[in-house]
Amino acid sequence: MKKVERINIIMRYVNNRSHFTISEIMREFNISRSTAIRDIREIEAMGMPLVAEVGRDGGYFVMHNSILPDVRFTDNEVKALFIAFMATRNQQLPYLKSRQSLAEKLLGLISENQQDDLVLLNQILLFEGTNPNNPDLLELSDLPHPMLEKLIQVLLLDSYLLITIEEEKVIKSYPIYLLHLYHKKSLWLIEGFDLKEEKKQIFPVDNLTNVEPYPSKKRLSKKKILEKLSKQEEVTNLVLELGPKAIAQFKKYHPLKVSISYTNPYQTTAILKTFINVNKPEELTEITNWLLFLGDDIKVREVPEEVLKGLKERLCLYFP
Repeated sequence: MKKVERINIIMRYVNNRSHFTISEIMREFNISRSTAIRDIREIEAMGMPLVAEVGRDGGYFVMHNSILPDVRFTDNEVKALFIAFMATRNQQLPYLKSRQSLAEKLLGLISENQQDDLVLLNQILLFEGTNPNNPDLLELSDLPHPMLEKLIQVLLLDSYLLITIEEEKVIKSYPIYLLHLYHKKSLWLIEGFDLKEEKKQIFPVDNLTNVEPYPSKKRLSKKKILEKLSKQEEVTNLVLELGPKAIAQFKKYHPLKVSISYTNPYQTTAILKTFINVNKPEELTEITNWLLFLGDDIKVREVPEEVLKGLKERLCLYFP
């Protein structure tokens, strides 16, 4: 049975029942759990008002004869939405085309006075990545990698993935358990536990050519993955005490995997503990630049010799 035909039959099936479960859909249509969940989500996306029930015997029911209330926004809510759109423009975000259609719909809902306020704000407010010479409210020119949205759709259904990466014109496949998907220095990166090598790896989304769920028979359990990761955790080799000025700089920018713990209730002092891989020149350079960025409101408790050497070399360039 073709997918379109199956979804149409499932829609008729659930519409004629007061209650149904994923297991019932699996048995009735002889499909896997992941396929059943994916079909139900597609049916929801088409506009059928399905309501999920939580609990041991939970399932779904169709909300018949439902009338959704009108959505109304206050002036401040409208401004908050559009300023968020402006601030994230040209950031290679997923679902960028949908965001543009959403902005167009929101503009159609508000009054002319509210629209005039937004146009004025758009001309005055400038964010990193915006073009002051073309202040079009709906300008969204920097689309993300086309595989990003497919990756998100798959990972919402399953964290065990088989990703295909092109590296220097060589195609390689990696079975991974996805830990995080993050954006750093204008790049989307996949942080995953490699199920074959049994170690954490980072993959650029720009190199991604395909992604699909990884077969369940070959999976490690999430518990075992976390146990292996905990054993592989690096030993802390950078410890800093931060004062209020350094904390302010930390909030402006810090490496993704670095965090601080406040040491007083006023959050004016903090301690930072992390691991620096001194065998990676790019990481060493980044940390050296970042420590200089923090300023002089820090006390060093522990630091690798390689980082100290990099700081001295950088300071010698400034003060020969």
